[in-house]
Amino acid sequence: MKMRIWPGALRGEVRAVPSKSYAHRALLCALLAGEECSVELEGLNDDIRSTMGCLRALGAGVEESPTNLRVLPGILPENPALDCGESGSTLRFLLPILAALGKGASFFGAGRLPERPLEPLLGQLRQKGIRFEGERLPLRMEGRLRPGAFELPGNISSQYVTGLLLALPVLEWESKIRLTSVLESAPYAQMTLDVLASFGVRAVKIKEGFAVPGGQRFRSPGRYRVEGDWSQAAFWVAANALGSQIKIAGLSAQSAQGDRAILELTPRVLAGNSEINLSDCPDLAPILCVVAALSPGNARVTGIERLRLKESDRIACTLACLRAVGAKIIETDHGLLINGKERLRGGEADCFGDHRLAMALAIAALRCESAVTILGAEAVNKSYPRFFEDFMSLGGKADAL
Repeated sequence: MKMRIWPGALRGEVRAVPSKSYAHRALLCALLAGEECSVELEGLNDDIRSTMGCLRALGAGVEESPTNLRVLPGILPENPALDCGESGSTLRFLLPILAALGKGASFFGAGRLPERPLEPLLGQLRQKGIRFEGERLPLRMEGRLRPGAFELPGNISSQYVTGLLLALPVLEWESKIRLTSVLESAPYAQMTLDVLASFGVRAVKIKEGFAVPGGQRFRSPGRYRVEGDWSQAAFWVAANALGSQIKIAGLSAQSAQGDRAILELTPRVLAGNSEINLSDCPDLAPILCVVAALSPGNARVTGIERLRLKESDRIACTLACLRAVGAKIIETDHGLLINGKERLRGGEADCFGDHRLAMALAIAALRCESAVTILGAEAVNKSYPRFFEDFMSLGGKADAL
């Protein structure tokens, strides 16, 4: 789908979509609880539907309503086939969970997911009794995970850490996750600890990583409310920084989400001549590059090396799509350097199937000299299916071509 966005400003109120990061975690904890649990959230996206599909394949019932997902206990089958779609979270969380449950499984995926790395997680699972056929998707797994010490680098993916934090409590004895380097995207691990606590499970931060007592039981809280998503709200915050007037409802000011940093980072970028390290919130890179491209002076965006392994090579693709609409942006040894100006040119840009790039281009279009045509705009369905609907409800001018 092509979407043409016209310059202008947005005004009005929008409600934040539910945090898909919290939703993934809550749904998987509900599965492990084996008791009825209502996960309250308004609106679904492709990634959450992937996790829902996997829950059903694992024997759980998932009943949908406009504001709620009701997870019902079921019987875990032997060797289930799990289609993770394009969701890296679904895959990387379920790999250790299924290993801990010891039922075996086959994993499949779509889009760029089969290309995304799974080491060193697979290596650690192998050392603790799991056998794999294949190194990347499609992947078959057998065996039962043993407790013990798991060593992971902290600078590749916090999703590996979260997967183990979700899985290790059901093992017989205590396990430890030892980080061999500083944990980047650390707020995501804190979000996991928060959700575990809501389901009566404890994991402890220690100097070298995390200690996870074994023999724990997940208990349904009955209802779990998913808070609003700062990752998606970041696009509206950026629009405000560039001249729009949007009130964003449904966000927690005390949220553990790392992308809440958008509130403090946009003023720094707008001030010009800034250096922004995004090691704890790399998903903000595309939209912060848009703000930088339309701000005085220059901005350096660093701490984003892991973005090469996302839905796209998000560094190269951010560079390409923003250049296509007239931004002055180059790649450096440590990230991206952007030289700002008052307006961008506009034109046609490919979002490379990346939801965050599609939304970033729509916000960039507000301050272009002419319209921006986004190729592959349906990518927003991965995380924010109603993005363009909300965009137009705020007065944005957009045409589906």
